[in-house]
Amino acid sequence: MKFLRQTLESFRFAWQALRSNLLRTTLSLLGVTVGIFSIIAVFTIVDSLEKNIKDSLSGIGDRVVYVQKWPWIFGGEYQWWKYFQRPEPSMAEFKFLSERMETAEAVVAMDFKGNVTVEQGSNSMKALVQGVSIDYNKISDVPVEDGRYFSQQEMDASRNIVIIGAEVAEKVFGMVSPVGKTIKIGGSKFTVIGVQEKKGASLVNFGGNPDTKCLIPIGAFARMYHAINPSIDIAIKAYPQDEGLQNLEGEIRGLMRARRSLKPAQDDNFAINRLDAAAQAISSLFAVLTLAGWVIGSFSILVGGFGIANIMFVSVKERTNIIGIQKSLGAKNYVILFQFLFEAIMLSLVGGGVGVLLVYLLSFMSLGSLDIILSVGNIILGLGVSSIIGVVSGIMPAISAARMDPVVAIRSK
Repeated sequence: MKFLRQTLESFRFAWQALRSNLLRTTLSLLGVTVGIFSIIAVFTIVDSLEKNIKDSLSGIGDRVVYVQKWPWIFGGEYQWWKYFQRPEPSMAEFKFLSERMETAEAVVAMDFKGNVTVEQGSNSMKALVQGVSIDYNKISDVPVEDGRYFSQQEMDASRNIVIIGAEVAEKVFGMVSPVGKTIKIGGSKFTVIGVQEKKGASLVNFGGNPDTKCLIPIGAFARMYHAINPSIDIAIKAYPQDEGLQNLEGEIRGLMRARRSLKPAQDDNFAINRLDAAAQAISSLFAVLTLAGWVIGSFSILVGGFGIANIMFVSVKERTNIIGIQKSLGAKNYVILFQFLFEAIMLSLVGGGVGVLLVYLLSFMSLGSLDIILSVGNIILGLGVSSIIGVVSGIMPAISAARMDPVVAIRSK
């Protein structure tokens, strides 16, 4: 009980000391404020970027691999010119895989054409047109708000039908429901059968922004554009029990090599790309940014720590006579130690708290599609680092004060 009372008394002395020197207190906490702000701001922005990108990637579905000409990540010493010699995936290969795959939940063919004019009457806009096969909604989220999804008969007949994004519906049709109405895509007439829910802006839209996208059957897409470039991307989704996708990738590799008549000694002339590989590359980039945040903030925190230590030594010098009186009245060494140590910690915590507050205010700024979110973990990190800086900066002045001889201290001026 006595220890608790003395500890609380030490807090009171520390608080009074900080209040009696507001200007000095303010100047000394600036370094810590800038340092904590730098670190937590970088961490918060990096976390927000990573969350935004991963949310965008998760929207395309998990357990999905893509059979393409080019790998998403280049590694090893594979000569770059060999990639140019690879054939593009074709509709024939899509049909071959869809008929023979046993470990796949869905096999999808898709292709893209950007900057296509979409018009209805006097209204028009530029949109991304994507040709897809029937199982596209199994590998990617297609939330149809108004209307319906494609049917197998419509896909087989390659009919001119389309599911449009929310922004396309707003700009081309206005407030009128577009379902059942005709729209021109690249000069060809299509009947609207569905409208997707509005997703809103996103920092990364892998495969295009759904709000400004038009989904059409892959056969209709081929009639319009494959005379120029008859290539597709093939997306394949694994069953949930295929952990790590080893079975899926192994079967794809075997079938593709057989289809392209590759000999055992020959390298693959196709790429099997996975979203988690892209996510790992993104995580590596963010790790570098996080390290940069630590380096930048550490310099400011170092300066702030020296500032606090200097101020604490000055405080000890100014209050030497008071320390002597306290010790002569029976104050233990740890009571004097706690007074100055608590003062340093409180000073550093105030500086860190202000830095965290500035980051919180930063989260209200509009940065386009990026939502900045200050997490509880980053708040705890900021205050924790501030406390450590306070302990490190105040421990030596506090020890020097606690070791003073009361007689010598009382005689000092």
